[in-house]
Amino acid sequence: MHPFCYSFVFILHNHNNNNSLLSVSKSENSEADRIVDGMDFGELCNEFECISSPSVEATARQLARDILELRQGNRALGTFAVSVKYSDPLRSFTGREKYKRPLWATDALDEPVVGVQEMSMSSTSLLNIKWTLKGKPKSLVAAIGGDVIVKVNSQFTLNQISGQVIEHKELWDLSASSTIAQAYFWSSRRLFSTVEFVKDITDSAKNLSSRFQPEKENTEIYPDPLGDPTKFFQRDDSFQRDAYQIALVLALVYFVVQFLKTTL
Repeated sequence: MHPFCYSFVFILHNHNNNNSLLSVSKSENSEADRIVDGMDFGELCNEFECISSPSVEATARQLARDILELRQGNRALGTFAVSVKYSDPLRSFTGREKYKRPLWATDALDEPVVGVQEMSMSSTSLLNIKWTLKGKPKSLVAAIGGDVIVKVNSQFTLNQISGQVIEHKELWDLSASSTIAQAYFWSSRRLFSTVEFVKDITDSAKNLSSRFQPEKENTEIYPDPLGDPTKFFQRDDSFQRDAYQIALVLALVYFVVQFLKTTL
């Protein structure tokens, strides 16, 4: 039997300018749903066997919606496995909770728009979505270089039974952007990644400190051991403060290392 491989490709046309790219803003949710619902995901089962779970198709549809609408805090986390692994040229993390955080695009670009050029499944568990992000830099100086245009290749490895994403990789192509726009992208994206890294360290420090704290009703204050009910003492939080300080030091070291890499 030949290894199974199928693909579904859709080209979206903008009738106003005949470009093979349809830009969908965050407010055009119904348009995004119409596009995704109109896609052909191929035949999942033939007369002999099922080659993939219907959950894979549902996940592919949801991922396309999230991309088209630039969803961040309200995206469907159930699409991702609890311990999903993410990586791009500047950042990597584990855990779907981090998908709740704001996107770089909404922080760094004015009125970003997204267009999806192609979706394909090279196997029953590997989904590729090729899309383009376009927007004006929020920096007045960088705006001189025109729009930032990023061609993104998002690669999702899916669990064939649950349909959840277990690994997510992104590749970026900025060849369509000017030199100034490219410089803005890399500098702002690096800063964004550094801030997110600090958040990761802080969250890890909080989780670590919580493991060493016994669970009880009054964790912040406790009665006077001498018996006076009107006196309370503040609990010692020195361990938690130390954990935060360690996190900040590690974040500072990371930032210095990244800075030296770009300057040396």
